[in-house]
Amino acid sequence: MAGVLFVAALLMVMLLKSNLSATAETGQTGLPGLLQLEVENEQLAKDNERLWQELTQLQNNQNGSELAAEQMDAARLNAGQAEMTGPGIRIILDDAAERENTGYGNYVIHEEYLRQLVNVLWSGGAEAIAINDQRVTGQTEIFCSGAFIQINGVRQSPPYRIVALGNQSDLRAALQFYFWDQLGYYQQQYGITRELEIPTQPLTVPAAKSRAIRFAAPVRETAS
Repeated sequence: MAGVLFVAALLMVMLLKSNLSATAETGQTGLPGLLQLEVENEQLAKDNERLWQELTQLQNNQNGSELAAEQMDAARLNAGQAEMTGPGIRIILDDAAERENTGYGNYVIHEEYLRQLVNVLWSGGAEAIAINDQRVTGQTEIFCSGAFIQINGVRQSPPYRIVALGNQSDLRAALQFYFWDQLGYYQQQYGITRELEIPTQPLTVPAAKSRAIRFAAPVRETAS
């Protein structure tokens, strides 16, 4: 931006110089004076044209930088690399306080419950999802790890708090359409916790942690 202002200021100086030269030469008489004035004016015209070209180039570069920055921000949002806030819902799942001596069974929250809820929320238009502050992205894994559920390489234990940003009505409708009633059955029969909150205040989903890509590389197009 500073470069653009400098060139613009320089251009104004050159134009002013051109006007002053024309004014100073107005009183001159004779062919040599007129020829000299014409040469100077031609040179100033060339300088002005060059300055305009440089100014245009700087403006184009600035616009290109702004476009690149916008595209980078959009890519970061799509990859989950930026914190997001907005309206949404919160789901809380927890193991049963008491269970029979028949193993874990339906008395605990299993990883497939979380996976199914995430898929349902995506289908309901969720724009960002996190489980226990772990951002869910295309690289997120959710699987059982003994007595824990591992998410993004981090062991998580109940209660599991799922935050989904998006249209609250659409997200709630997606839950009611599929799987939510099944969890309600488990709640009645086995005592697990199943809660749905519709906050009036905006919710926040943290940014995902960056992962180093070591073995994969983009394919470079070759001329055929």
